[in-house]
Amino acid sequence: MSATISDQRINRLIESGNPSPGAPADIVEDPERVAAVKAELQAAGVEYCYASYVDIHGRPKAKCTPIEKFEKMCAGSELFTVGAMEGMGLSGPQEDECAAVPDLDTGVILPWDRSRAWFTGQLYYHGEPYPNDSRVILKRMVERAEARGIRVNLGFEPEYYVLRGESGNGLDTITQDYFGVCPAYDIDLTEDAFPYLSRMRKYMDELGWNVYSFDQEGGNGQYEFDFGYTDIMSSADQFVFMRLMAKRVAHDFNARASFMPKPFATEFRSGAHFNISLEDMETGENLFAPGDNPDPMAQMHGINFSRLAFNFTAGVLRHAGAITALTCPTYNSYQGLLAQGEMVDQSWAPVVIAYGRNNRSAMLRMPANRYCIENRAPDMSCNPYLAAAMHIAAGLEGIDEDLDPGKPLNDNAYDLGDMPLSEQKEALLPRTLLHALEAFDADPLVEDVLGEFKSIYVRQKLGEWESEFYRIGDEHRRRTLWTV
Repeated sequence: MSATISDQRINRLIESGNPSPGAPADIVEDPERVAAVKAELQAAGVEYCYASYVDIHGRPKAKCTPIEKFEKMCAGSELFTVGAMEGMGLSGPQEDECAAVPDLDTGVILPWDRSRAWFTGQLYYHGEPYPNDSRVILKRMVERAEARGIRVNLGFEPEYYVLRGESGNGLDTITQDYFGVCPAYDIDLTEDAFPYLSRMRKYMDELGWNVYSFDQEGGNGQYEFDFGYTDIMSSADQFVFMRLMAKRVAHDFNARASFMPKPFATEFRSGAHFNISLEDMETGENLFAPGDNPDPMAQMHGINFSRLAFNFTAGVLRHAGAITALTCPTYNSYQGLLAQGEMVDQSWAPVVIAYGRNNRSAMLRMPANRYCIENRAPDMSCNPYLAAAMHIAAGLEGIDEDLDPGKPLNDNAYDLGDMPLSEQKEALLPRTLLHALEAFDADPLVEDVLGEFKSIYVRQKLGEWESEFYRIGDEHRRRTLWTV
């Protein structure tokens, strides 16, 4: 018997040109480029590709496509029943599928296994961009800024834990124990974790992220990487990819990377501070940097930034509650937005809706060493596309209306805990996911940015709130069963 399979025995594929419920028939505008990218990947040894998108949580989803079928993938051949996933819409067995089409500008070869390549994709439904795709939502806001000649830049500061064990008892770090008050910047612990950290740094720089430092953070088993910034869409793509990469590298060390915002009551939260700046698309000028003559608003507030920076800040503060519902999207997120809690020392987390000059206890900080607005509230569990989209819309509204953020808060905001509750309500960030969702639901800008996805998000997150809030656990019972 011949080892060669005859043509008659090879299974046939659906013919190209058949109608699709997803991508339009003319989605491939440049077949020559598709062929060139395929050839480049094959020359590099790539055997499989992903065209990824994210669910409501920002977790990447895709089918794995053999490189031989690259052209079909680029034409939207891979269909997804998005209604089977949380918070994607189109729920119900009668709904049509979406097609995922890769953005060829985003392609990277996986550093941990160079037989596979990753493309960030976009979902299409009935021939149009799917409006509940998180990346489509951000893309609309990016285009809104670009229509004004503005490029929005974002740098994020990822903090996360690397642990061994399961989610219950018996979790261990990948380093020796630390018995002081705070392990931040400890060289001995950094050396313990160096095999993991250095591999992450190597992969990040292979991707062109330009890492300039990494460290042992304030929590036992917690780490942070600091690297360059880029345009806000690329940065959101990197946020999603970095979480996957952190998990895959941790797996090589018999560990797991956790992006739970506050996994331990006695340890630091895992923030993901957003550092946003605006750039003139023609000149490359940072529009948050002060001009030759200080602006009157900057002089009044005593911080040498541009007027646009203050306008943008005011817009974000106006919509702080709604933004926080996206930057801090879980029940657990709000267990980290506190001054101290069960920690030995202060948390360094933001607690107030305010901005300040280098003030880390306020939601927004105008740093002393760079011309950007740092939102310190976002945590590692956020969907970066949704969070970034709301920042753009709010900031542009502030610019359009020439908003003044008011007097900066340059004092320690943790002292506000002694204020009357009626005053705290106006000053503090949302105290729970429910409070954030109430602000989110009441904010008219949300519908402008998210469209119908607003109701999907509220429904999903309200369900998460209720499932956590009404749960009665062993520890709660132990403390309160015989109290009265």
